[in-house]
Amino acid sequence: MDDMDRQILAELQADGRLTVTELAARVGLSLSPCHRRLRELERGGAIRGYRAVVDATAVGLTFDALVFVTMRQEDRTTISSFEQALFDLPQVIQAQRLFGDPDYLLRVVTADLAAFQRLYDEKLATLPGVQRLSSTLVMKHVVHERPLPA
Repeated sequence: MDDMDRQILAELQADGRLTVTELAARVGLSLSPCHRRLRELERGGAIRGYRAVVDATAVGLTFDALVFVTMRQEDRTTISSFEQALFDLPQVIQAQRLFGDPDYLLRVVTADLAAFQRLYDEKLATLPGVQRLSSTLVMKHVVHERPLPA
């Protein structure tokens, strides 16, 4: 990974829809070397994919909460079952396992408070190994979907 690769990544994080021709012009490379570097960044895993960034509010998901999860037990089977169950909940858009207490931090989006309450009571509270849940509401996103530093 050199400075040119970092510049390519920075440009693509700013606009993932750039054509290779536009990207090459922005980073000051000719088309072939830019394309070669781009493919290597993809093959090497630095670029994991391309996707649209959808505004949650625009699609009716106006309720944003952080849910802290403390596990009752932390054996391999329970942890694996819990983490796998999270994949079945599309409202959980981020999940991190933490050191210390709590054990997990989940970011959850729903249409409204009633939908969050149903999710919390019917799904989150029944996940394998959960001892305790606590949640807090997101008032405002201050730093959100920032590109990685170059």
